[in-house]
Amino acid sequence: MGLFASMLALFGCDQQQIDKVRQKARDVAAAVKPDNLLLRGLQPGVSTEAQVRAQMGRPEMVWQNPDGSKRLEYPRGPAGVRTYMVDIGADGKLLAISQALSAENFAKVHPGMSEDEVRRLLGKPTGTAAYRLKNESVWSWRWLEDGVNQPAQFNVYFGPDGKVATTSRSNDPATEHP
Repeated sequence: MGLFASMLALFGCDQQQIDKVRQKARDVAAAVKPDNLLLRGLQPGVSTEAQVRAQMGRPEMVWQNPDGSKRLEYPRGPAGVRTYMVDIGADGKLLAISQALSAENFAKVHPGMSEDEVRRLLGKPTGTAAYRLKNESVWSWRWLEDGVNQPAQFNVYFGPDGKVATTSRSNDPATEHP
């Protein structure tokens, strides 16, 4: 990393640009880090938000709660089957890490929920589609239906008001063969 920074400095980059490049490199490394390394050593009640971010990288999304606590979202890859939600207390300490893409969480999605409520529960969808003639949009998440090796897709259908109309389960298109 020192050689890389030196090269950037030679080409007229200032320290702020070098820091941005370093952070981007750390974020890329965290995004491809295996789950066991991504989560290793993080302890609820002990680890700080700064330690979580140093180990897991920059979150995709951060939600601030009225009580001062936060939820950090870490989707695993563009078409990954895991999304970690990291809850940080108002004191800046790790409260919990949970895998959001689970049957238990999918069961919590119900008609009338807003897009923001769904995103906060499940994280960034793998894909989205808009169907103008039906006046609806569909968000989909890849997940491991059996928790280990059975890829599937969970779909949430939003009506024209941006609220959940219904949900469905389908086979994972990434694993289907023509």
